[in-house]
Amino acid sequence: MPHRDPAELASVLETEDLLERGLVACAGQVRVVLDIGFGRGELLIELASAQQDTAFMGVEISRKRVEKVARRIARVELKNVRVMHSTAEHVVERVLPVKSLAECWINCPDPWPKKRHFKRRLIQSEFIERLRQRMVPQAVLHLATDHPGYAEWMHDVMSKAPGWENLHAPAPWSDTRPPRIATAYETEWLAEGRCMAYFEYRCQETR
Repeated sequence: MPHRDPAELASVLETEDLLERGLVACAGQVRVVLDIGFGRGELLIELASAQQDTAFMGVEISRKRVEKVARRIARVELKNVRVMHSTAEHVVERVLPVKSLAECWINCPDPWPKKRHFKRRLIQSEFIERLRQRMVPQAVLHLATDHPGYAEWMHDVMSKAPGWENLHAPAPWSDTRPPRIATAYETEWLAEGRCMAYFEYRCQETR
């Protein structure tokens, strides 16, 4: 990694550090929101700016994006955001404690459109169950995709998963963006004429 101003990387959190120190010590707040695959980071920064009494944590598989977003966080001097270079599966399955998340955003994960690659899709029943275990009761999960096949896949997985209430029922999803800014990717895709599918689920206690 090239030399960086320490202030630029102050928001970067190593998963090992999170495991050792604990979530509250690292996040600095009790209420924690997770953004999985934050990309260019515009939504993560917007949400964190509007809710500075809440801790936001972003997970991204691209180290380059983690560093870029960390520099943006430093420029706007946000203190309630931490970003991690990791896979979502590792963070959810191995790093986050049970009942620690008040909200989770997963916007436009890779659709892996070829059938032989479906097993690589993030939204799988096992992952969703582990994510539910990390969320507090009444926490909300936001999903979005621009891929029609993945929208059907998400609906199928979520409709079979225990402990989730579809907030758009009886519709499977909404084509209206929730009250948040559009990400850069969304803006590009909508300009190309693609349709978006937005899901909201509330986490319920299960026996």
